[in-house]
Amino acid sequence: MSEALLLGLGGLVALILLIGLRMPIAYAMILVGGLGTMLINGPALVLNQLNTLAYGQFSIYDLSVVPMFVLMGAIASRIGLSQALFRAANAWLGWLPGGTAMAAIAGCAGFGAVCGSSLATASTMGKVALPELRRYNYSPALSTGTLAAGGVLGILIPPSVVLIIYAIIVETNIVTMFMAAFIPGMLAVILFIATIAIYVAIRPEAAPKGGKLSRTEFWEATLGMTPVLVIFGMVIGGIYFGLFNPTPAAAVGVFLILALGLVRRRLSRDDLKTCLLETASTTGMIYLILLGAEMLKIFMSRSGLPQEAALWVAHSGMPPMTVMAVMLIALILLGCLMDSLSMILLVIPFFWPALVEVNGGIYQMADGSGFGMSTEDLKVWFGILSLIVVELGLITPPVGMNVFVISAIARDVPMIETFKGVMPFFCAEVLRVLILLSFPILTLWLPAVLR
Repeated sequence: MSEALLLGLGGLVALILLIGLRMPIAYAMILVGGLGTMLINGPALVLNQLNTLAYGQFSIYDLSVVPMFVLMGAIASRIGLSQALFRAANAWLGWLPGGTAMAAIAGCAGFGAVCGSSLATASTMGKVALPELRRYNYSPALSTGTLAAGGVLGILIPPSVVLIIYAIIVETNIVTMFMAAFIPGMLAVILFIATIAIYVAIRPEAAPKGGKLSRTEFWEATLGMTPVLVIFGMVIGGIYFGLFNPTPAAAVGVFLILALGLVRRRLSRDDLKTCLLETASTTGMIYLILLGAEMLKIFMSRSGLPQEAALWVAHSGMPPMTVMAVMLIALILLGCLMDSLSMILLVIPFFWPALVEVNGGIYQMADGSGFGMSTEDLKVWFGILSLIVVELGLITPPVGMNVFVISAIARDVPMIETFKGVMPFFCAEVLRVLILLSFPILTLWLPAVLR
């Protein structure tokens, strides 16, 4: 084993230790990447990186979409769109057994479509839906578990910041990733609603039946979500049908949602200032993590560790689907310890080269087909599967960030109860992964049709 390869392994161990010691992952990656590159190639290269790398990373046009979608989500949280979405969903579903919990899932999906953040979706919808779930005497486990699980819809249903970052890492089209995420995202909503129906059938006392609204109240609630449908249609529909690229689409979304807030007089000057500061803070954090990931990637590439890992997987003789399954299980385990964005940036540079080799490199299936798809389709399929298992990390012990968010809102509910309530949804997510693994066409069909 070469000295550079040993340095790469040592750097990976050091990175894991630093993260375990609670050092922010951006600083950990910058430190390990910078020191590792210095040990391999000397300080001159690192100084040159510090001089040019940040500008080179942050001036990528595709990244300009990130602050726009972050701002859109921040404004949406301020102007009451979450309440309108939940009221409309509750008008349609609330009369069913478990209907208010189903409405919370539908509301999370709708808010995720204009927010793109799982934690923001869980936090915002938790504040809106939890009082209603309590009013109808839903069990603490079902109500908090539903909201924690519903929050994960924000990471996959377009627009999604993590989806954008993944597309940039593997150099695939952002619009294609948005298209590919639509059917898996809708599948999650269907499975979550079915999970609630099964839960309530087994334990009827956990979700008392709600009452029907009057016809006037029903139509008022339904019409209340019209602005959300218009904004989503303009942004995502405009992207899908080629009217504009993601960055202009995000700008259109910000303009529409800002105009809605001003017309409704729900957005004060202080609110707008807060939204801009939140956007700057969140975007700065994302960009710093991106810089750290790039420095780490340069170090690892020069050490040869990702290439050796890819060759090891290629020569292991494991069938391609086994390789995929092992990677997805590793992502679930890492999701218990790290946030989704950090995990994607840290792991994908290692996993992706190995998948390329398995699909069409040194090792293939006996018929020479690998996964039986092109590299571009593999990027899309693996990306959607990766984001789904990253979602699982948001509701998996011991970290489960969405569970912590909901527990902070429902302080009287023990966290163990929330984790119990989340487990049926965890099983539904595992089922979704198995379905998408077995039928890649569910992920690849819509991009092929709209391409």
